[in-house]
Amino acid sequence: MSQSESITKWPFQEHLERTAWHLIDIGPLEGFWSFVEIPKGSKYKYEMHKESGFIMVDRVLHSAVHYPANYGFIPRTYCDDNDPLDVLILGQESVFPRTIMKCRAIGVMTMVDNQERDDKIIAVHLNDPEYNHYSDVEELPPHRLKELERFFLDYKKLEKENRKVTVEKFSGRQDAERIIFESIELYKETFLK
Repeated sequence: MSQSESITKWPFQEHLERTAWHLIDIGPLEGFWSFVEIPKGSKYKYEMHKESGFIMVDRVLHSAVHYPANYGFIPRTYCDDNDPLDVLILGQESVFPRTIMKCRAIGVMTMVDNQERDDKIIAVHLNDPEYNHYSDVEELPPHRLKELERFFLDYKKLEKENRKVTVEKFSGRQDAERIIFESIELYKETFLK
């Protein structure tokens, strides 16, 4: 490798090595890793700072709502919104930000946020005995899906009155796995070529 190549590639490689988004291997789809940014029950919206890998407070939710599940992203994925693929991890307890959890996708919530598609993978924590037996969103109590939908419809209402969020549908495990696979491929095309 020439000196100019190493100088050109060095900052990018350093960036890849120091953030969970690029560092953590997703693993197999039957038990993939997820990185938690926001604990279940939080009114704070945390987000991983892409350049440093630190967790930063993005904002405090303006509505009288809190996150209905641990929320984060699937490492080494990339979506059209220039972020990794979002994941809601169903489980009994909240976990600390920067926790990695072994998950299984059971569905996807297809939504549009401010005219931009913003899918949310719905997953279960494989080490949680209350949730690890679920294999598809159709098996969840209907009220659980209503809670997830209501949260995303309400949580930005007081913050930006002209922002329109719609939840189009819930789909099962097969669609979730297809979306994960597509986001892995987009990650490879964007960052590894």
